[in-house]
Amino acid sequence: MKWMLLFWSSATLVQAAENSRREYALGVLEKLRGQSEQASQRFEEARKLDPTAWPLVEIALRQRMSQGDRAGAIQLYRDLATARKEDLGIQMGWVDFLEGQPGSERQKILEASLRKWPAHPEIVRRLVSIHLASGGKEQAGKLLESLSHTDVEAVLLYASFSTAVYPEQEELARQRTAERYLAAMAAHPRHGYLARTVSDYFRNNGQPDLAIRVLETHVQALPSSLDLRTRLGILYFSNRQDTQGVQELEQVLQIDPQQAMAHQALAKYYRLRNQPEPARQHAAELLKIRGGSPGEFIKLSEEFLAAGNPRQARILLEKALFDSPDNIDLAAHLAIATWRDPETAAQAPRLFREAEAALPPSRKMEPSFLVESAEVFLSEGQSKPAEERLREAIRTYPPGAKKETAAALRRLAGLWEKESRNQEAARSLRQRADALDPLP
Repeated sequence: MKWMLLFWSSATLVQAAENSRREYALGVLEKLRGQSEQASQRFEEARKLDPTAWPLVEIALRQRMSQGDRAGAIQLYRDLATARKEDLGIQMGWVDFLEGQPGSERQKILEASLRKWPAHPEIVRRLVSIHLASGGKEQAGKLLESLSHTDVEAVLLYASFSTAVYPEQEELARQRTAERYLAAMAAHPRHGYLARTVSDYFRNNGQPDLAIRVLETHVQALPSSLDLRTRLGILYFSNRQDTQGVQELEQVLQIDPQQAMAHQALAKYYRLRNQPEPARQHAAELLKIRGGSPGEFIKLSEEFLAAGNPRQARILLEKALFDSPDNIDLAAHLAIATWRDPETAAQAPRLFREAEAALPPSRKMEPSFLVESAEVFLSEGQSKPAEERLREAIRTYPPGAKKETAAALRRLAGLWEKESRNQEAARSLRQRADALDPLP
């Protein structure tokens, strides 16, 4: 007989759950049809059939709160928490829902939960907050000290509260936090968030050697943790361990050449040590990965051109113009880099013409562009447009650009001399050039 009653009870529960799911599904359908009132009725009926199902209770809670029925919502949540005392998530949700209510009820729920789940971080966190709010630092301290020394969540919780709980014992709080951090790292060396948090803690407290050691432990346990390997390389630099820093960051880039922070750190490192070539290479990779303003691309491309590397300048500017296709300055600089690169010089005339055509009437081209454009026209045997551009460049150069102005004057003089015309004017141009920038 007892067996039959148990079977009947189980069958009834199964049927109720099935009916609850059916009512819920019908509620969803009514909601899709825009029938909000009917949908609410269906959801409520589903909850009554299965009153401990959190998704259904959550819908009912939202409905009561939207209607201003906070008392009804509290009672609903209390019934759920009473029925599901073994569910920690429900109990903590119930405590949070009571935020703003008298603290005694919340504290009772938490203390009852703590007896079932001793030293659980989520329970301790809420209880410590309650004790601190009421001035109970001694009770808060006992709860903190009960936390595990190696559980990640517990250790992070300890660190977040230790200063507030021990304000008069700051040094002791730091020492205990450090001990727990190191114990947790020993137990969980592959935990990335923990490793970064602990490393930052020691770095901010003036202990760079410990900060480095923590990251070394982590990356040894998890070599694929590239973000923290990059951070380790940067820490090496800040601790004047340059060889280790370069080695670590280069290994990161061998694994993943798209690690922007590694390129940024190496670019800065080489610039500070007056090694422009590797600095430019890493700065270029950083711009390709992250992008940047047209001005940043142009500045770096000019460095490549000045260093005699037009190919890298061209590749960089092609990327920039792809991202900013209407930028005239990028188009002009790309034309110059394309012309100077022997591999692509044949494509340059078209790029120069396109850049000139895109120029608005109110704006003039830079003199460096005009000089390069003149060379392009001369390569095509068109001396007249080349002469026009050289003249315009000479007029456009600012007073301080004496060397560049002199070079343009000599180039125009050489053009006239080659074509056996304007001989007197050519001599005059050379005299002006020598006055600006005497030849050695």
